[in-house]
Amino acid sequence: MIVVTGATGNVGSALVSQLAADRVPVRALTRDPARAQLPDGVEVARFAGPGEPAAMAALFEGATALFLHLAAGGEDTPALLAAARDGGVKHVVVLSSIIVDHDEAAEHPIHVVHSELERHVRESGLGWTALRPGAFCTNSLQWAPQVRAGDTVRGPFGEAMTAPVHEADIAAVAAVALRDPAGHTGAVYSLTGPEGITTREQIHAVGRAVGRELRFEEIAPDEVPAEMFPHVPPEMLPTLLKSIGDSVGTEAEVTTAVADVTGRPARTFARWAEDHVDDFRA
Repeated sequence: MIVVTGATGNVGSALVSQLAADRVPVRALTRDPARAQLPDGVEVARFAGPGEPAAMAALFEGATALFLHLAAGGEDTPALLAAARDGGVKHVVVLSSIIVDHDEAAEHPIHVVHSELERHVRESGLGWTALRPGAFCTNSLQWAPQVRAGDTVRGPFGEAMTAPVHEADIAAVAAVALRDPAGHTGAVYSLTGPEGITTREQIHAVGRAVGRELRFEEIAPDEVPAEMFPHVPPEMLPTLLKSIGDSVGTEAEVTTAVADVTGRPARTFARWAEDHVDDFRA
């Protein structure tokens, strides 16, 4: 049995679907099971924290592996990992961030929280694998309201360069490590898409997927409203905008980890846009 935290999130839901398709027993943890909408045959359980020790212990009964999302444990991550270990879990695959690769960014808030998460995992006594994805393709869903409303998308830094990774590829790497812990114990995988692409090119790719010609209109960073980046806490938005601006005119960091682990190339951003057409249509 594999326990998946963050089971209704972008990566977690993709992982649950892939494991279920391969008939791997999976227990999907979510704070609201009634709204989970996960595949038939998946055991869906209400996520319980350290304040409910008996309920938390039950989450790991019969389990051998755990997929750990940052939001699952928070400050209670050590207690969560201890409960997993006591319940029989032997291996944890932790979803971290590629920023942890960069010591020069050690003071960055995203580096801080993910470094701490990885430290808790390493100190848990469990076998572990760390996944460090870069930018997610799903970040581009922030443009969906504008795409649904018209053919012009406004945003900062049209030439910002990233190599965003498809959530299904992150999930595929996680699935391999969860099913074959011995082959991936102590491994750190930095995950990206297969190629660099600018923000402007991403918008054009979305346009091709939905069958429209979209135009990107660049705005100054100080004109960016917080609601334009809904996945980012408002207090972190200035730091994020600086990071995006710093990528203009650079080469995207591209790794081969997805292909190395799964045996097939990482999906392109264009493929991601095709997979998410319905999210951009009114």
